[in-house]
Amino acid sequence: MHNALPAPLLQFVATVVLSFVLGLELHSYRRAQGEGIGFGTTRTLTLIGAIGFVLWLLDGVQANVGAPQVFLPPASGGMAAAVASDLLGTRGLYLAGLAVLAVWLAVDLWPRVARSTRAASQPADNGGALLPSLIALVAYALGPLVLTQPDWFVAAVMVVTILMLSEKPLIRRLSDAFPSAEGVTLAKFLIIAGLVLPLMPASPLPGLPTLSYQKVWLAVVGISGLSYLGYVAHRYIWPKAGTLVTGIIGGLYSSTAVTIVLGRESRKDAGIAAQAPAAIVVAIMMMYVRLLVLITLLGHLDAARALLLPFGTIVLGSGVVAFVLWRIGNRTAAQSASAVQLGPHNPLALPIALLFVALFIAFAAITQFITTHYGAGALKLLSLLVGFTDINPFILSLVATHGVVSPSLMVSAILVASVTNNLVNAGYALVLARQRTMVPVAGWFALCLVAALFWTGWL
Repeated sequence: MHNALPAPLLQFVATVVLSFVLGLELHSYRRAQGEGIGFGTTRTLTLIGAIGFVLWLLDGVQANVGAPQVFLPPASGGMAAAVASDLLGTRGLYLAGLAVLAVWLAVDLWPRVARSTRAASQPADNGGALLPSLIALVAYALGPLVLTQPDWFVAAVMVVTILMLSEKPLIRRLSDAFPSAEGVTLAKFLIIAGLVLPLMPASPLPGLPTLSYQKVWLAVVGISGLSYLGYVAHRYIWPKAGTLVTGIIGGLYSSTAVTIVLGRESRKDAGIAAQAPAAIVVAIMMMYVRLLVLITLLGHLDAARALLLPFGTIVLGSGVVAFVLWRIGNRTAAQSASAVQLGPHNPLALPIALLFVALFIAFAAITQFITTHYGAGALKLLSLLVGFTDINPFILSLVATHGVVSPSLMVSAILVASVTNNLVNAGYALVLARQRTMVPVAGWFALCLVAALFWTGWL
């Protein structure tokens, strides 16, 4: 005896429920915008979804997930003609229903667009007029999606559709604030990530057998993309964030930039000066999170696991120190802090990417040379010196060149370089702020450096 419900029934119920949810969300959107009911009520969208499901089933056998149909053109015909003929033969009912729906939507859409265009006090808003029609098409496609695609894909379509309906204020704010130059920059990033990266050869660089062109460019894409996310979040999503939030977001972008800006602003604003120590500690703490995420995304899982304990210890300790400094700053603040601006610097600028490539290759070559000719002691000295520069190329080149140094020496070098860089940033804050409130920041990271040297056995 089988108690399980038939699969078509479950799929039909899922289609109806999802279409019903789309109808509810569209109705909520219209109420929020002060619009009338109009086309696309909850019942209408539910029926459209059900009809799409039924017509797809009536057209033929349900397609299996992961086994799509393959259309093979005859020897004398073209691919396009063969595909069109096959579609009309196997999905004629569904396509006919789509054509009827398209005509219906056009008949409903045209008067509304014409009325909004003729209204002198109401400029045309074709995007808003099109929205119910687009939602109706999504509802009509839900049946085939549920029948032929995996659940995660159906969920992704629903999430995107609902977000487009419910987050109109945020989308409008982003559209108004996003300048055309940022769109060009993002397009460049998509080119280097989606076009240039696949074309990079997997062959090793001359003299560096463990490092390929593809690994170098992948590191560029990873560090640039992660930094750009933090940059966009601070500039367009939270442009007026408080000092502490600036430290959190800015740490994903550049902890050094955050430290320098907060150090300078502390001399001008008493509110920022009270909260800047905690924000700087948080920004530097986020640097460790960024490095762990980046090393993991680039596929160096062994290195990420080895660094998890020392990095996690520093992150937890920095979190406690930041909390204490934040509480002290709130008690001593004479005024509320102003919003902190990190400046217009864009981490996807081409010169920055090229400089990163040059440093990445240079550090890989230097590391291989000194470990081959001078041993581990020279690498220890190099890791201390690197802390006074940009540590990202050094760390990523170290984890990318497998076999050049032992895993334990690699972890020790990365840890010492990172903590040295933290102490240098704290020194920047002390010099720029010229306030005693920065002394605990420098003291904490000096303690971290001493602890790191003991932990690695270098002291």
